[in-house]
Amino acid sequence: MFAFLSGNKFILYFVAFMSRICFNHHKLLCYKKVKRVDMNNYFTIKQAAEIVDMTTETLRHYDRIGLVKPCHKDELSGYRYYSEQELVKLQTIELLKAMDLTLMDIKDILQQNDLSKVIAFLKQAEKRADDKIARLQYAKSKIKRAYLHYENKFQDGYSQSENYFVRHIEERVIMLSNKMESPTLKNLWDYHRHFYQQIETSLHSQFLFEDMAGMFTTEGITRLFAVCLKYPSLEGLTVLPEGDYLCAICTEENKNAVLQNLLERAKTEYDVCPDFVLHNIIVTGILQWDYQIQLFIKKEKKNV
Repeated sequence: MFAFLSGNKFILYFVAFMSRICFNHHKLLCYKKVKRVDMNNYFTIKQAAEIVDMTTETLRHYDRIGLVKPCHKDELSGYRYYSEQELVKLQTIELLKAMDLTLMDIKDILQQNDLSKVIAFLKQAEKRADDKIARLQYAKSKIKRAYLHYENKFQDGYSQSENYFVRHIEERVIMLSNKMESPTLKNLWDYHRHFYQQIETSLHSQFLFEDMAGMFTTEGITRLFAVCLKYPSLEGLTVLPEGDYLCAICTEENKNAVLQNLLERAKTEYDVCPDFVLHNIIVTGILQWDYQIQLFIKKEKKNV
């Protein structure tokens, strides 16, 4: 019927005129019918949130601050509807957020019409992303070293069921810290950096440190140390002899008592008064550690 009438301008004008003088409730019904047809290309707030992997509350917040407004908001129900254009904008925002940009920064760049400023802003964002990737890579390497340490700690004597045990340990070359006396969360983080700072910059490449930490005590003076895997000479370094070491595991709370018992055992059973005491740090958790005390009791005999 309407296809037949579409060619008659008089009829069309008449229909348009009549639509204007209909009752309000009749106009509302016509409006809702038209909108239902138009909504075919729109998404509800729930659908839009699922597509862009956000929450509906996030989309409502973006609407409130004027970052991304829905293309249509029903006057009666208050329902928000989004088109594909808004979905693309939401996905772009998510990418920019991953570069540690604030919502206000993102809002500014999305409203920016100066292409040169947009390019400069995105280059800065790219640098932030590179910095973030570098930090994540560093964190990943720390995590890997941590779980490898946990896997190997039983081989390091931590699994000893006895209170005291003897380990044969190869010769070690250590560098003593010129400042640090005891471990803290602050100095254990990026531990080797403190030792590289003691070395001339030109010699950095000639040193390599083992991934461990410990305390060296002699004549009442205690210093943290790092084990050298590579070094140009022994100048300024300390050599720990190869041989048997009387060992015990202890915590921060009982390390003094355990050390006294270990010293007494070294004296009574091995007739030794050690010249130095080692406290190797054993990581037991992300922010926790215990110690393995080591007392040198017997030197390795050299073949003649």
